[in-house]
Amino acid sequence: MSDIHDSAAAGYAASAQTYVRGRPDYPPEAADWLREVVELAPGKSVLDLGAGTGKFIPLLRESGARVLALEPVAAMRAELVRRHTDVEALSGTAESIPLPDAAVDAVVCAQAFHWFATRDALTEIRRVLIPGGVLGLIWNTRDTDVSWVAELGRITDVFEEGTPHYQSGEWRRTFPAEGFTALGGRSARNMHDGSPEQVIVERTLSVSFIAALSPEQRQEVERSVRALIEATAALAGKAEVAFPYVTRIFAYRKNTQ
Repeated sequence: MSDIHDSAAAGYAASAQTYVRGRPDYPPEAADWLREVVELAPGKSVLDLGAGTGKFIPLLRESGARVLALEPVAAMRAELVRRHTDVEALSGTAESIPLPDAAVDAVVCAQAFHWFATRDALTEIRRVLIPGGVLGLIWNTRDTDVSWVAELGRITDVFEEGTPHYQSGEWRRTFPAEGFTALGGRSARNMHDGSPEQVIVERTLSVSFIAALSPEQRQEVERSVRALIEATAALAGKAEVAFPYVTRIFAYRKNTQ
């Protein structure tokens, strides 16, 4: 399957700049993981696959590795190029990566693998990795143990209609995967601090299947989100709030034989 999912193609094309403002950064544990497990360092190379607007690129840069980025949605890729002029940005898909065999030491998918969790994509990822190279998967997931976050999910999830996402767990069906050995997983708490407008409203409107809705439906979602903020004591009238996340992290090593 080489086509971009409809929700990603339409939603992210419409919301590239909102995505940048509304999405959280990654916790310090993610940088530790890149060094200790993904084994990034000066002299290594890494492909950010499904890179979006480049939210994960600053952490990759910190490792000292050479960073390449592949993003199939043109509007997202344009925003990435504008923000990260020194990164080589590639057009392509996870099933058709425009790199030669054994081209990179690592492939990392940040907020992305659920879009292309197929055997074909893993075969292509394995092709471009060096023997012993590492595939890293990382997601910031909403902490639904917090009541208002769970309620926010109830507002948006009615529009989901089968759109791939981390929480469904469907991505796990591609593992165990031929040619890869699991290196384990870890998790870390993460907070996105900012105004309710930025970290709740814009974050919600940047969700792919919400951004792909009709203008009338998006306005309906926005009204419901603003009503939730006003009805929640921890949020109403606050200049700054903290949106709680749990960062989920996994890694797989390409076998040497």
